[in-house]
Amino acid sequence: MEWIEKLDGNVIVCDAGATIIYMNETAIKNYAADGGVALIGRNLKDCHGEESWLKIRQIMDTHQKNVYTIEKRGKKKIIYQSPWMDGDVFKGIVELSLEIPFEMEHFIRE
Repeated sequence: MEWIEKLDGNVIVCDAGATIIYMNETAIKNYAADGGVALIGRNLKDCHGEESWLKIRQIMDTHQKNVYTIEKRGKKKIIYQSPWMDGDVFKGIVELSLEIPFEMEHFIRE
């Protein structure tokens, strides 16, 4: 899926054991200082602090998504962490990290 490789945002996928199994090209570039492509095959626990690891464990245990925004290096991003499910079977976590404007329109559609 070439479109996901070129997406202007990070896409990272881990399996049910929290091992990173996929990073798109953007994520590999953005995490180059942390190892880039060498992060594939590593466990998320080794890449996060205790507080972040607890949130990851919560997603793994409850199968509930975790969505929030951050500001880092002058950019605002939305972080969307969602369980990857196959029916009722937890397969892992998909994380999207996308840059968003500081001010953005909000629409209510019914």
